[in-house]
Amino acid sequence: MLIKQCSLLLLATAALQTQAASVWKVSSDQHTLYIGGTIHTLSPEDYPLPTQYEEAYQAADKVVFETDIITLHSRAFRQKMMMKLSYSDGTTVKQVLNPNTYSALEQYLRERNIPAVAIQHLKPSSIALSLGLIELKRLGFTSEGVDEFYSNKALQDNKEQTWLEEPDAQIQMLADLNSQDESAMIDYALQDIRELPETMVSLRKNWREGNIEAMAEVGIKDFSVDYPEIYQALLVDRNNNWMPHIKSMLDDKTVEFIMVGTMHLAGPDSILTQLTASGYKIEKL
Repeated sequence: MLIKQCSLLLLATAALQTQAASVWKVSSDQHTLYIGGTIHTLSPEDYPLPTQYEEAYQAADKVVFETDIITLHSRAFRQKMMMKLSYSDGTTVKQVLNPNTYSALEQYLRERNIPAVAIQHLKPSSIALSLGLIELKRLGFTSEGVDEFYSNKALQDNKEQTWLEEPDAQIQMLADLNSQDESAMIDYALQDIRELPETMVSLRKNWREGNIEAMAEVGIKDFSVDYPEIYQALLVDRNNNWMPHIKSMLDDKTVEFIMVGTMHLAGPDSILTQLTASGYKIEKL
């Protein structure tokens, strides 16, 4: 929705700041932690963030992210990821994808004035990731996400920060995706791009409201059915790997604020679903 008058913009911004957010308090019999859903790239209009994030941050002794945010932005890490997600034996993506998928990819590249040669030696998972980032920037998502914002804040505040998986594990996860149906991965990425403007409007609204049922409807329902292997690798396996770490945090006296991608908190395989099934008390801030 376009807002043409400053007064309306201020009212809309104020209304967003008073909505509930995707932040939950999780309690065992003796200990507490907080979990917040993040969007990894935001637009300038998304700031300031909902006040519940700051409430959880101030209550926490430690912040916990999916991975080491600082390392993700290092030149050495990006070079390592590029090497792992590129062909080094002369293979091109055209040789890997089925003709229909490659034709659709070429059409997208022409529409965005991207030369096909720029992606020829990238593996499909790297192409899918790159296309998503290109589209987000085109839609105005040029600001840091929630996790990067709080990683920088924790650095300034000398607050301890840690993570659920090592950065190299994220590279390996993306590399492993290329052992699955690579054409299906690109098909999904291109479909996701076509729907991205509408999806992001819905996702941002539901994220600010903390409406996990609606988030699951938007981001999980069709994805899990149409691309079950990718869904399993990106969300289910990682949620399952993280759960022992999260449960151990509920056994110590430290108060943690865990921030993970919003989709990890939505749907039947989510972290919140598993914590509820394990008997922990979940309260939305």
